[in-house]
Amino acid sequence: MFAVVKIAGQQFKVEKDQTLYVPQLSGNAGDKVEFAEVLLVDNNGSLSAGDAVKAVVKAEIVDHLQGDKVIAFKMKRRKGFRKKLGHRKHFTKIKINEIA
Repeated sequence: MFAVVKIAGQQFKVEKDQTLYVPQLSGNAGDKVEFAEVLLVDNNGSLSAGDAVKAVVKAEIVDHLQGDKVIAFKMKRRKGFRKKLGHRKHFTKIKINEIA
C-alpha cells in the first residue's frame, strides 16, 4: 500500500514505516503530524485518485537538520569582482506511521 501526498508544495510517494526528508515543518522532534492532502492511494491494486480519496497520512517528526552546503560563486573577469555565497537548506526527517 502506498500513497502520493502533497507536503509543503511538493509531492512524495510514501509507504508505511518509510522515513523521508521533506522541507522544514513546524513542530518539535517526536510530534505527530497529519497530511490530509492525499492525491492518490493504491490499496493492493485498487487505485483511488482525485476527489475519491478520503485518506489521511499520519507521520512523526524524527529530527530537523540541514542539507549540504551549496556554493554560488560570482565573478566578472578583468573587473576585480568576486562574490562567494553559500546556503544550507533546512529539512525535516519524518517517519510514516499509518495511511488511513
